[in-house]
Amino acid sequence: MAWRGNVSKSLKELRILLCQSSPASASARTFVEKNYKDLKSLNPKFPFLIRECSGIQPQMWARYDMGVERCVNLDGMSETQILKSLEDLVKAGGATKA
Repeated sequence: MAWRGNVSKSLKELRILLCQSSPASASARTFVEKNYKDLKSLNPKFPFLIRECSGIQPQMWARYDMGVERCVNLDGMSETQILKSLEDLVKAGGATKA
């Protein structure tokens, strides 16, 4: 998973929006609990923003150069699918820099 160390090179910011208690956000909460520490240690100055709001649908927003943003709806995704979506967002950002 070498792409994990490239998050800060491919993206400008990553925002994860989730609800603290809804079943729809359960996988997103698990993803954050299991992956945040590792991702942050590999990208210490990168802004990983976790936004909790009651009743919100889980989403992941990636911001690239020049303010371009992409959103992934996390509702119904497993933790593994969320990780794959993040990998795709990171790789998409790296492709735009090549």
